[in-house]
Amino acid sequence: MVHPHSLLLVTVNAAGFLIETIYLLLFLIYSNRKQRIKVQLIMLVELVFLTILSLLALTVAHTTKVRSDIVGPIAIVGNIMMYAAPLSVMKLVITTKSVEFMPFFLSLFSLLNGVSWTVYALIRFDPYIVIPNGLGSLLGAAQLILYATFYKSTKRQLAERKATNEMGLDEMGQSVGPTKGP
Repeated sequence: MVHPHSLLLVTVNAAGFLIETIYLLLFLIYSNRKQRIKVQLIMLVELVFLTILSLLALTVAHTTKVRSDIVGPIAIVGNIMMYAAPLSVMKLVITTKSVEFMPFFLSLFSLLNGVSWTVYALIRFDPYIVIPNGLGSLLGAAQLILYATFYKSTKRQLAERKATNEMGLDEMGQSVGPTKGP
């Protein structure tokens, strides 16, 4: 709606929208009341914002350049927020020296997504796509570097935790392993 020759962008984003909608519906079905209300309020705010943005872009801005100049920076901010979401987990990884709470495949596919969209944006040179996805590529690479850095220490921590739990059970008089008869 904003720029001509955007069939690929519309198609990919429509598929992503459909997948995210299914995810949110599943979350709303299985979440508790407090979480459900919080997510519904966030969704309402986003819906109102996108409706206002769409109406303004389609009624006030009459050229594709003006529409792109309005919608593009907003899309950049949203895209950067998506890629920056794991930063809190990255901080947790650094402080705990454990990748226990940072899924490997999420980090890998974040990198691959950022790289593929950056390459696409460089071919057409679209700064509204290259800026956030280039940054997303860097953040995805940083996540994988953290994963590689702390993977071994995570395995060691999990083994120590398991050993501590087993010793704790043994100290309470419970048997950890098979017992020998008299």
